[in-house]
Amino acid sequence: MSGILRLTIRYLLYNRIKTITLVLCVSLAILLPVLLQFGVTQFERDLMARANTTPLVAGMKGSRFDLALQSMYFNQADLEPTTMQEVETIQETGYALPIPLAVRFTAQDASIVGTTLDYFEFRKLQIAEGTSLQRLGDCVIGCNVAERLQLKPGDRLMSDPLNVFDLSGNYPLKMRVVGVLAQAYSPDDDAVFVDLKTEWIISGIGHGHQSINAKTDTALVLQQQGQSTVANAAVPQFNEVTEDNLASFHFHGEIESFPVTSMILVPYDPKSEVLLLGMYDTKESAIQLIRPVEIVNELLQLIFRVKQLFDANTLLVSISVGLLLALVFILSLRLRQRERQTMFQLGCSRSTIWKLQLTELCFIFAASLIVVLILTAVLRVYIHQLMQMWFI
Repeated sequence: MSGILRLTIRYLLYNRIKTITLVLCVSLAILLPVLLQFGVTQFERDLMARANTTPLVAGMKGSRFDLALQSMYFNQADLEPTTMQEVETIQETGYALPIPLAVRFTAQDASIVGTTLDYFEFRKLQIAEGTSLQRLGDCVIGCNVAERLQLKPGDRLMSDPLNVFDLSGNYPLKMRVVGVLAQAYSPDDDAVFVDLKTEWIISGIGHGHQSINAKTDTALVLQQQGQSTVANAAVPQFNEVTEDNLASFHFHGEIESFPVTSMILVPYDPKSEVLLLGMYDTKESAIQLIRPVEIVNELLQLIFRVKQLFDANTLLVSISVGLLLALVFILSLRLRQRERQTMFQLGCSRSTIWKLQLTELCFIFAASLIVVLILTAVLRVYIHQLMQMWFI
């Protein structure tokens, strides 16, 4: 090791607090723009990946952004629901496979997604533990939900009431966890999936209650209509579907009128997609069809405009940090003036003294780059979790 390197290392180690402070300052100045660019790039990649695998989304006319975000990311939005009649209409056209979605409720702050088994095949979701949906009251949870709530197959998960003060509203349902999904690094990891009929039970369209005997349970009978008995609101309803009470659950009304919030449409071929878009591209149609890719592109254009402001702010911060570091080095040179004079009197040339100063700077910048690389490598490992936590 040369004398310059030895003296530089000994000086930096002796003044370790000053060295660590300078390394951290330089690291932050480099890290801020790197993290911003890395985060935006990953955010764009995740958004486009989800949108590219979702050909079409259908729902009632309204906010296109709310419709796309709720259908792809299960965000809670106040969307006007459509009905199963529209699902059957699209099914009968033979143009696309409709996958209905009902996203209106939550369970421990995780969105409850009512859908069909076609959704699992469409998203290529795999069951890591347990089985798929089997009967009413069953749910399959994402891996993040299972980890956060410490749930496994066989446990119970209660849905959240919409309003705890509304006694006439929906009844929370205690769902049976039958499966845990393998990690997909998507919003599916943070959702609770149930059958559509289970979602309708949570909403109050269907329910189960004890059998009523008009002769013995007179206090629970509202009126007698021939062979049928109409019970009043005092009849206790089941809040869990079990093998014993499964047969008592029933629905009121025609299934064609039951609500779904939106549909994912998977056209069978490009021609069918064009025909389907043309069928609903009328003023008379209450249904709108959107391409999620177009919606996401609009969102990204807005994000990039905001990013320009962050870039300008980051540039100003970097300049400020650079000027501050320059001031620190200038003051350090002034404080070390006697040290340089002593080294010069001992026989060191002025060029050697400046080489020592430049070597210190190189060590500080090299250490800062190493810190940035380590933090970036850690970020790559946890990028999907961080993106879901902060953005999605």
